[in-house]
Amino acid sequence: MAQILDPLPPEQLGKVLCCYINATSKIQVARITNIPNWYFERVVFPGQRLVFEAPLDAHMEIHTGMMASAILSDTIPCDRLAVIEHSNSESDTNSTGADPISTKAIVQPNNTKSSDTTKPLTVSG
Repeated sequence: MAQILDPLPPEQLGKVLCCYINATSKIQVARITNIPNWYFERVVFPGQRLVFEAPLDAHMEIHTGMMASAILSDTIPCDRLAVIEHSNSESDTNSTGADPISTKAIVQPNNTKSSDTTKPLTVSG
């Protein structure tokens, strides 16, 4: 994936495909400032997924929007945001050909028996 607006500097050899999801209800600004000769800043709306390429040693700053200001709320190394890319030649028996980002279960299913949830409430008195 190429950064059309802000290409990586030519001296950057190692790059990684990254994904950040704004899981808050507030608008955020994602910014990378530790790479010389490169400007990267994007607005990320609530629930939005931001996919981008960055150098391996980049750090993403997350600024959360407040009334007329923004607060630095997190700094994340881009190697922690890396997306694992699968090649088509891999023989994975569980592969469905779907996007690896969207197939991950974020919340694990709750395995409770229905008999546990239908017991009557008792009032102590």
